[in-house]
Amino acid sequence: QVQLVESGGGLVQPGGSLRLSCATSGFTLDYYDIGWFRQAPGKAREGVSYIRATDGNPYYVDSVKGRFTMSRDLGKKTVYLQMNNLKSEDTAVYYCATDWANNGRFVESEYDSWGQGTQVTVSS
Repeated sequence: QVQLVESGGGLVQPGGSLRLSCATSGFTLDYYDIGWFRQAPGKAREGVSYIRATDGNPYYVDSVKGRFTMSRDLGKKTVYLQMNNLKSEDTAVYYCATDWANNGRFVESEYDSWGQGTQVTVSS
């Protein structure tokens, strides 16, 4: 049974840092694209970053480049999102998700299995 469980969210001041984790089970992590998405109140869900199965490299949306780092630990079957220099506009529920077809894109509809999400609030 496929499971993705996010953790690590919380309240942080602007300029602060958080590290999100996504513990996975039920599939081989490096066989599939895995991504982080977020949804702010009243907004559509958007892709933040993903790691491609084909090359193991992370890719980022422009708004987080240079501030966020996505990584994975295959032994722990866990992916991480290190978020630095957080801004109020980063406030959202963050989700991890897998794309079984390895499309290598930020298209939400191409991601099939989702975690329950973790809340990140950036506020002073």
